[in-house]
Amino acid sequence: MRVQLGSLRDWTSSPTRHSPLEDVQGIFTGAVVATLGVVILQHLGLLTGGTAGLAFIIHYATGWNLGVVFFAVNLPFYALAIGRISVAFTVKTFIAIALMSLFTALQPVLLDFSFINRPTGAILGGLLLGFGLLALFRHQSSLGGVGILAFYCQEKFGWRAGYVQLGMDLMILALAFTVRDPISIAYSILGAVVYNLFLAINHRRDRYNAR
Repeated sequence: MRVQLGSLRDWTSSPTRHSPLEDVQGIFTGAVVATLGVVILQHLGLLTGGTAGLAFIIHYATGWNLGVVFFAVNLPFYALAIGRISVAFTVKTFIAIALMSLFTALQPVLLDFSFINRPTGAILGGLLLGFGLLALFRHQSSLGGVGILAFYCQEKFGWRAGYVQLGMDLMILALAFTVRDPISIAYSILGAVVYNLFLAINHRRDRYNAR
């Protein structure tokens, strides 16, 4: 019985193309590492950037349901992902978000922190977020919201994703002064700068062309 090798093509990798198995491990690993970064920041009472940070600000300011606000804030970005990037990217992003939501929900029974000082936690959380987002971007995925816009701008215009995300995060964190104390915002900005600079330096189309 002859095997049609062409039928296996979609399940193999190449120097410029990830296999489905490579995508699975990349998205899973990226979601796990990014979740750990977010959990550290939350444990310290710090804010995250992106649409999650914006949703928190709106929630604190209005009292509206956080889940509804987060869903509404992300709608334009998902439309951008489907219309301007690809359906595959959108599906992978939904998977990454679902994994991150699951891991965050399980965190209290899986992981506990006794002590992390705020400067160390902000830097460590930022680095972990950067590593996680880098893995997701390289496998054509993201954690939604600003990550989708940053990915699109890099793919379309060649702008560094880290710089795009950093600019958006700084604007969102500036708004957070209305609902959080200055010290918390300062450490939150430190974390945002760390993970976005990490992305800007390491996520470049001219150095990593696999899809």
